[in-house]
Amino acid sequence: MENLLLNPKKYRDRGYPDERSKEIMLKTIEWFENKGLAAIKDSFHSKEFAEDYQKFVTEERHFETLFLPKGYGDDPDQYYSTYRMYEYSEITGFYGAAYWYAFHVSTLGLDPVLLGDNEDVKHRAIAKMKENAFCAFGLSEKEHGADIYSSEMTLTPKGDGTYVANGSKYYIGNGNVASTVSVFGKMADTNDYVFFVVDSSHPNYKLIKNVVDYNQQYVAEFELHDYPITKDDICTIGPKAWDDMLNTINICKFNIGSGATGIVTHSFYEALNHAYHRNLYGKPVTDFAHVKRLFIDSWLRLIAMKLFGLRATDYMRVAGENDKRYLLYNPIMKMKVAIQGEVVHELLWDIIAAKGFEKDMYFEQAVVELRGYPKLEGTRHVNMALIAKLIPSYMFMPAEFEEVGRIKDNRNDDFMFKQGKTRGYAKTKFHDYNIAYKTLAHLPNVKVFMEQIDAYKEYLMVSGAGLAEQMKDFDYLLAVGELFTMVAYGQLIIESAKMEGVPDEVMNQMFDVFVRDFTAFAIDLYGKPINTDAQIEKILKMVKRPVPNPEEFEKVLQEEVYSLVDVYTMNP
Repeated sequence: MENLLLNPKKYRDRGYPDERSKEIMLKTIEWFENKGLAAIKDSFHSKEFAEDYQKFVTEERHFETLFLPKGYGDDPDQYYSTYRMYEYSEITGFYGAAYWYAFHVSTLGLDPVLLGDNEDVKHRAIAKMKENAFCAFGLSEKEHGADIYSSEMTLTPKGDGTYVANGSKYYIGNGNVASTVSVFGKMADTNDYVFFVVDSSHPNYKLIKNVVDYNQQYVAEFELHDYPITKDDICTIGPKAWDDMLNTINICKFNIGSGATGIVTHSFYEALNHAYHRNLYGKPVTDFAHVKRLFIDSWLRLIAMKLFGLRATDYMRVAGENDKRYLLYNPIMKMKVAIQGEVVHELLWDIIAAKGFEKDMYFEQAVVELRGYPKLEGTRHVNMALIAKLIPSYMFMPAEFEEVGRIKDNRNDDFMFKQGKTRGYAKTKFHDYNIAYKTLAHLPNVKVFMEQIDAYKEYLMVSGAGLAEQMKDFDYLLAVGELFTMVAYGQLIIESAKMEGVPDEVMNQMFDVFVRDFTAFAIDLYGKPINTDAQIEKILKMVKRPVPNPEEFEKVLQEEVYSLVDVYTMNP
């Protein structure tokens, strides 16, 4: 179990089929550990943009290996793997959001190019990465925020086969230095959507300001003033440009959950080390009953985050025209896992209290940085609206699929770059969630959780067609969606735990947490004023308590959680 969590001092080979993948992870860890905690904290407090990291990844050409699908770049063995992107994202998050964010927005910026129709612009963008690996994604605008339908960035034909771009973009990470900025806009003459590329160093690219002032990221506002564009700068025009924009987000928002997992893992080690070596009122802090509960709950939630993320990579990698299950697991990864990261961090902060404010602690940095993750690439409400559309198909219309194992090989995740039209979302099919749950039905708390799922299903049935109207109220939709998310979350965690050899006692204690969460979400739904009497009856059936097992609790705490004391401390 110790090997499941990232520990840079005892790096576990994740089973890559090639040396280059392992080399990237080890060199990245080495670079951060050589920099050391004090230097990372100095950079954080001085709000220093990650130029040293930019130089490192450019020289080592890590982004080329990680980002490019088969057929691009210089490496004859090149492939795109969500599995290794997961680990790299987790590692950069572990050391700081400035580095993770620079990585994340770079892949966001490059993917519309790779998804586009223009081969020339792909090869030019890849060539630019050899001089500057950082890219940027020019999507949102100041006046429209998430309303991307209303984009005012325009590309105007001049009549001689060239164009000029005019408009502004807002909230654009790496917008100060990116060699390739993929820009989403509209054709001025036809109103068709378009993706084109610009360079932040061009004189017609005006950098206005950094719109944030609380950390190291440069989140730019920029303007284009008659920026000259040729057909060689245009990625895609028409409905496909819209699809490419949404499909880029589909690929990249997965990074948010893994980045959050990295941050919280680092904070967990730091909090555990501090508390274990501290005595209050004549006894070790870790002997207090409430601290035991806080630590075991935080560890179980963190293990769940990791298990879900690893399993979700498998479904990203097997995706195809007839298997789009990733369309559910991906927004759960972005939203649920990132929010669980916040929950874990609050539990840990309740343990270390004032220590979490100290400027020399990684924890103090994580407090600021972690809270941003769930707000990226669509709000909680936007992602839950996507998730909720899949309730009928997932809960009532299971299909059959071949069993999917843990996918660590060097296959190229082809479908990520040819996802096609973003239609028919609600028709996505899933395998029967009961298959996973029945494998652990002998565990008391899994059994209780399955009873809660059954009650939730009864609630959906008595709600009938009227539920769609109720869920137009986003407050109600969130409550219904949180319960649904728990079902899929638990399913993938069970599947993943089997592959990772997680013992039954850990899973039973984990579902102790999940039973309590399900009950809390049910009580929240119960309080909504638009429930019918029939709905209230079924909601109350979801309210259950876990089956306590003090001996098992103590065993997991001592053998799994407290065994991690001092296994990792960052180089000073």
